[in-house]
Amino acid sequence: MIIMINGAFGAGKTSAANGLLPFVPNSMIFDPEEIGYMLRKLVAVEHRLAHERTDDFQDLEMWKVLTVKPAAELKSTYNKHLIVPMTIYKRQNFDYIYDGFKAIDKNVIHFCLSASAETLHRRITKRGDEPGGWTFQQVDKCVAALQDPVFEDHIRTDELETEDIIHLILKKIS
Repeated sequence: MIIMINGAFGAGKTSAANGLLPFVPNSMIFDPEEIGYMLRKLVAVEHRLAHERTDDFQDLEMWKVLTVKPAAELKSTYNKHLIVPMTIYKRQNFDYIYDGFKAIDKNVIHFCLSASAETLHRRITKRGDEPGGWTFQQVDKCVAALQDPVFEDHIRTDELETEDIIHLILKKIS
């Protein structure tokens, strides 16, 4: 099984994934952000393709490929369920990764944690992100893009605690 936990920055993805881990036997967390950070260091801006020269590592073509391939290797090597927290609101990247995950494991379950822009701003401020910084600049476009029905199953997190989110996910995967 691969459990994708999607949502804007501050929606509760990482907290939910970490909290879910002890309740999903034989599972591990796979965070594609780590691949993005690596690619940012590895591929200098001047070497990137023209359309990749943005402030978002998800625009690097290799990012989506290197999200799917390691997931396949993790599944085949360790035979564990993957819990994948990620902000992925660009439809082309989502389709590629979702379809890639489906080729690895037929049991892919996608959740999209959503919240109002105000809630997201409050949460990312509380965790220490710089007001007006990159994550703040992503909120409105993430909130708008994640309304697309392809990003179902939505879990509205404005009034939920992490434990509530975990309970809802566990209920839906059991």
